[in-house]
Formats: sequence, structure tokens, C-alpha cells
Amino acid sequence: MPAVTADTINLTKLDVQDPTSRDRSVVSITTAPSGFEGEGFPVRRAFAGVDQRLLDPFIHMDEMGEVDYAPYEPKGTDWHPHRGLETVTYMIEGTFEHQDSHGGGGVIENGATQWMTAGSGILHIETPPEQLVISGGLFHGVQLWVNLPAKDKMISPAYQNLEGNQVTLLSSPDGGALVRLIAGDIGANTGPGSTHTPIAMAHVTLAPGARLVTPWNPTFNSLAYILAGSGTVGVGQRPVGAGQLVVFGEGDSLTITNTMGTNTGGSNTGGSNTSRTNTGAQSMEVLLLGGQPLREPVAQYGPFVMNHRHELQQAVEDYNAGRLGSVPANGLHPYRGGRN
Repeated sequence: MPAVTADTINLTKLDVQDPTSRDRSVVSITTAPSGFEGEGFPVRRAFAGVDQRLLDPFIHMDEMGEVDYAPYEPKGTDWHPHRGLETVTYMIEGTFEHQDSHGGGGVIENGATQWMTAGSGILHIETPPEQLVISGGLFHGVQLWVNLPAKDKMISPAYQNLEGNQVTLLSSPDGGALVRLIAGDIGANTGPGSTHTPIAMAHVTLAPGARLVTPWNPTFNSLAYILAGSGTVGVGQRPVGAGQLVVFGEGDSLTITNTMGTNTGGSNTGGSNTSRTNTGAQSMEVLLLGGQPLREPVAQYGPFVMNHRHELQQAVEDYNAGRLGSVPANGLHPYRGGRN
């Protein structure tokens, strides 16, 4: 169950779509492979196998968990660098601590989002707090990398924290879908996140049988990642399930339907990565993403995202020379409690 919930009956409603609007069809559906990140926490690589031109301006996304850790199992990432992009960490359930070499940091938990602009270069760490490592517990989140345009690659690093109660809450006209707008615009509604690259980001919960038809900026691309449940997407009602990424085509609206019924488990074409899959009536959890394509060259080497190879070489040299920052004297470190 996502940490941020609401009574959809009393929320601002999305506009009923104009019948002349052009609903987006589906370009592709891919299933995210599983892997491990950082010190060994489980992830699903949401963008694996998708043409970068369809993702632009997004670079990379991991679904972290969903996993219910036993004591001393929680893991994160130790200190590491970034340059040329923004990292967005959204905690659906659970807790992470963040700190960076530019003075940003805090606790990210239960529906909160932290937005780190790496710009010219930064070091940071994301790690579960000591009490979570000791106790274990539920952990589920998403980390997204957003490309910066060439003109902003070397801007000063920055940090913003958005608590779960700061997101803009909306609902479908019939109240069947809850929309948590984190950044950007959906119709006349704006999320609190401040971005250098124009994007939209929202977490949608659809009740069993619910259908969402939402306006979408026609100049943006459109992606939907299924976090849980199953249903159909697009004008062709293509089936989709947990762990799958949908790339939509052009248009000014998009449609998602939760086909899970009260007495049926439905289908889960993406496999199961949540404890709630195929347990009867189930909400469908969807992360919606869209952005203004930059249409610029992309050169990537690990955590560095630039436009040309020589800029990557310079980033590596600057990191090795300590020019991307240093770990603060009171810096966070992964808590291992004497265990390896």
C-alpha cells in the first residue's frame, strides 16, 4: 500500500477529456530485468532494451524492491559521483537517508521525493538508516535519472526535498483513480517539483475496474511503468502487468485501465515483483513519466551523462582529482552493525 493515500471523492478532478482529443497508442511494451544495485539491493531495470531516443530526456530508471527485508538485510549505495544529470528518488514505502557533498540531505520516506541536481559534479550517498538495518522492513521506491540540456550540464549542484504531503493530489472524474502529481503539469494542475528539463511525473493508483483517461502535453513523450497489478493501456487496450514499461506514441491524452476484478486474479504479463500480485481484487499502481525531448547527443559512462566522449574523460579526471567534491567530515556511511 503506497504511503500517500486520499479520499478521491473530495479531490480536484481531472478534466473530462474532449472527445476530439487524440488518445495515444502504444509503441512498445518491455519487461524490466532484475538485478542488483549499490551494495546489493534488488532492482528492476525499467528502461532496459528501450531505444534511448524514445526515452529522451530520461536516461535510466530502477524500481528498488518491493522487498520486505529481514533484520540486517537492508542495503543502499555508498558515496559515489554524478555529473550532467538530475537524480530523482521517490520512496513509495520505506526509508532512505541521503547526503551529498554540496550540503543537501535528509530522510526520504513514505511518499517523499528527493531531487538532486548533479550539474557540474557532486558526491552523494543513499543508505537505509541504522534502525531499519537492525529491524528490517518494507522497502519500495524508484530512482530516475533525468538528463540536463547541454547548456545546463555544468550548473551548480542543488537539492530539493518534497515530502509526501506536498504532492498535488488529483482524481479521475469518477473517483476511481488517485493521481499523485510530483512534478510538471497534467492539464491545468501542477506538481511541486522544480525541474531544469521540462518533465511530468505522477504516481497513479487505479481501483479494480477503474479507467483513467488523462490529458498529456502533446510536445512531451509519454511512458508508463507498472509498479503493481495489471490492466490495459492505450487505444488498443494492450495488456500490461507489473514490471513492464509502456512507451506511448503521439497524442494529447492517454488511457490506462485496471482490469483486475474482485474475484479474479487477472493477468500479470510482467511477472510478480510484489507480495500483492494475483491475490484477488488489487489496485493497479502506475508511474507516469513524460518530458520534452532534448534531441542532443548523449554520452554516458556510469554516473556521468554528458554530450561527448571528451566530456566524459574530463569528468573522470575531475573526479579522480577531487574536483567533484569530498565526503563531509560528518558524512553518512552504510550501517552494517558488525556484519559484512
